[in-house]
Amino acid sequence: MDLEQRVAELERRMAALEQAGPAAPAVGDGDLWALEGLKSQLAEAGAEGGGVLFTGAVRLPTRERYEWQFGALTDGLLEDDWSQAAESFAALGNPVRLRLLREIVGGLRTAAELAELDGLGTTGQIYHHLRQLTAAGWLHTAGRGRYEVPAGRMVPLLVALTAARP
Repeated sequence: MDLEQRVAELERRMAALEQAGPAAPAVGDGDLWALEGLKSQLAEAGAEGGGVLFTGAVRLPTRERYEWQFGALTDGLLEDDWSQAAESFAALGNPVRLRLLREIVGGLRTAAELAELDGLGTTGQIYHHLRQLTAAGWLHTAGRGRYEVPAGRMVPLLVALTAARP
């Protein structure tokens, strides 16, 4: 069974359990409740190499809400070509781009609004950074020159920022 089939099966089983079982415990009710749930799912799927799960329920200052989760099997991750992630990581590896993302998440959505901020460079430089973030999938245009983080990238962005903390 290939990686995509295994992940799809794992996701199908997780969805079935979520619909049939009790609600997940609130944060603080158990120290490792998410990990224990993942381990249970991996055991049912026969995923001996293990897996990872990241998830989030987010409300931004702009009042937008995102709920998202993704799981992957370790064996597939270790077999993947990691160089394919380089562009995405490179886009996040620039302080100006990270600031642009933070400002966009906070509600400033147009290049004109972003150009009014100090320390981001010229309008041309801002557009260059916005193109880099868009090409890597961290942003998309929402019409009328507005930029936003795609819904499916909001939690991964926050996970990446969390993982990068010292």
